[in-house]
Amino acid sequence: QLQACGGGLVQAGGSLRLSCAASGRTFSSYAVGWFRQAPGKEREFEAVINWSGGSASYADSVKGQFTIARENAKNTVYLQMNSLRPEDTAVYYCAAGRYASIRSAYKYWGQGTQVTVSS
Repeated sequence: QLQACGGGLVQAGGSLRLSCAASGRTFSSYAVGWFRQAPGKEREFEAVINWSGGSASYADSVKGQFTIARENAKNTVYLQMNSLRPEDTAVYYCAAGRYASIRSAYKYWGQGTQVTVSS
């Protein structure tokens, strides 16, 4: 089970750190990805980190802006989001599965956390 939290309302240019906490002993064996879904749009890949934290990949739109990290000892993955823009407004979801940028690669999904960036 995954639970995403840390969303909220922030002004443009601000930062937020999302957390994805997992229950279960096998969490550290999965890659974890972050996706987001804006109103009326498809859920899109943003970032993924492999099981050890040694590899990460980002969507072109957030490279240099978002950083993904994990602490397996805490069963938690983080998404640090800086220089936020109104177009970053969306519900953010974390998911566990294979190291990939497609939704079908992920077996477990969290419930989502709302991020709203005001201009």
